[in-house]
Amino acid sequence: MLVFIVRRLGTMVLTMVVVSILLFLLLEINSAGVAIKVLGPYTSEEQRNLWLEANGYFRPIYIRYFSWLGNFIVGDFGDSIRFKVPVGEILWPRLASTGILGLAAMAVVIPLSLILGVLAGMREGSTLDRVISVGSIVTTSIPEFASAVFLSTIFVFYLDILPGTSSMSDGFSVVQLILPAMVLILYDFGYVTRMTRASMAEVMTTHYIRTAVLKGLPYKTVIMKHALRNALIAPFTVIMLQINWLLSGVIVVEFAFAYKGFGALLLEASLNQDLFMIEACAMVAVFVAVITQMIADIGYTYLNPRIRFA
Repeated sequence: MLVFIVRRLGTMVLTMVVVSILLFLLLEINSAGVAIKVLGPYTSEEQRNLWLEANGYFRPIYIRYFSWLGNFIVGDFGDSIRFKVPVGEILWPRLASTGILGLAAMAVVIPLSLILGVLAGMREGSTLDRVISVGSIVTTSIPEFASAVFLSTIFVFYLDILPGTSSMSDGFSVVQLILPAMVLILYDFGYVTRMTRASMAEVMTTHYIRTAVLKGLPYKTVIMKHALRNALIAPFTVIMLQINWLLSGVIVVEFAFAYKGFGALLLEASLNQDLFMIEACAMVAVFVAVITQMIADIGYTYLNPRIRFA
């Protein structure tokens, strides 16, 4: 297990290095373009050259890269072009806000989808299975922007019990968190439910489950001790992948409810060509992606000890 973890850490570091090189080549290699984005298009060439020299852009490309990478490692992302403050002062609070929203959504999605998926998979083809499957397909088929409008119409305009925006301008509010979390739950739980149902249905048809039933073991014991553990392998993978989606894929939800999170920050940085903010958001998103994938790989070995990675 230790060797496996070390190898996965090595793969994670290598992935981060490759992504950092590509990101540097795409956004930093054109030093003149960087100066224009930072200082504006109406500055003189002399002003740009002075800024480039002051910030080390006339150094060899490999020295610039290692200096840029070193700053990233210690958390120095530079100053935001849009907000005129260090990137970290904006990035970390926004990342925490999206983390809170993601935790609220996943706290409902995980138990709800696993329970419904297991119940549907245990009785494949039954009325309960059909109801759960149709409900999961319907909710997953509705995009986030449509469900955001639908839920806002009901709870904001008709019932008038929830606020239409979640800007948290007066501090953190659980009430303002409800609508964006509901949109994420509505869209995500059906997908995880379908994966859990398919995995559970497949496990229930295996020979060792049939043998356990024929031997007279209590049905509850067969499900809890033999079927459930193997059935959770595929849903566990999907759930870990949803963390990546919740981090950078919630742009629509955060924008729809004016929620100041990581996704909205990435969109705002892109629209305003905030170069250093885009770089920081990209590196953070990739880091979360590779670390969650490593956690998923390690989780495989605990859910099914027969699985070993070379």
